[in-house]
Amino acid sequence: MLVGYARVSTDGQNLDRQIDALKAVGVDSRVLYQEKMTGTKKDRPELQRMLKELNEGDVVIITDLTRISRSTKDLLDIIEKIKNKGASIISLKDTWLDTTSNNPYNDFLLTVMSGLSQLERDLISQRTKEGLVSAKARGRNGGRPSKQNAKGDVVRALADSGMKIVDIVKETGLSRSTVNRILRDNK
Repeated sequence: MLVGYARVSTDGQNLDRQIDALKAVGVDSRVLYQEKMTGTKKDRPELQRMLKELNEGDVVIITDLTRISRSTKDLLDIIEKIKNKGASIISLKDTWLDTTSNNPYNDFLLTVMSGLSQLERDLISQRTKEGLVSAKARGRNGGRPSKQNAKGDVVRALADSGMKIVDIVKETGLSRSTVNRILRDNK
């Protein structure tokens, strides 16, 4: 039986593309496990449920390698669990990930390519961190602009005019803690 697994990292992301691809190759929606959770966590309930419910001869279909794992060690552990159940795994995008045949080259490619995938993720993370340090050294901080900076003058003016904090919160739409922080930092 074909068994599908689809995952995205956050609630704001959409599983539709993966689900459509899995159904297009014959995965029945009754055995299509779906999660909205980061792939860096080992304890993913739907993945664990799928692994538990696998039967001998089943073939797990994923759209690509990064959907089932974000690290080489984790990927190799998951594939080992699938094989121990007498099942196989195929990736639609990463065609080298196919354990349905007993081909030693597939195991070799799996190890090498998952290692390269891990390396790519690690390099991206490293470059991002280096870029943030470089930007900070130039006086630029990343992230979302602070509401405190954007409405600080308004909050201070309202407070100086004698308005109560409760009324400032209503007027500005800021949280009480943000208004308090602005006024505290102004002292």
